Amino acid sequence: MKNTLLLLSLTLFFYACTDATKAKLGGFGSRFQIEMLNCDGSVARTWISSGKVSSEKDSDGYYFMEEETNKLIEVTGRLIITKLD
Repeated sequence: MKNTLLLLSLTLFFYACTDATKAKLGGFGSRFQIEMLNCDGSVARTWISSGKVSSEKDSDGYYFMEEETNKLIEVTGRLIITKLD
């Protein structure tokens, strides 16, 4: 009975979420490309994350583990974040 209720609750939660929320929840374990833009719109720096790109509550910045160096990177500014397949 508990398993049925849990499954029903998760199903309802999943269908109640917006497309953006579903994509955000599904981003764990995915790789992302993060591009930092200059004022003129050109790309200043590009990173590939080894997992989810996160942002703390009430923050204008993002943080992620860089795939190449396995180091924590924290960035702020004009960014383009793209999920890689």
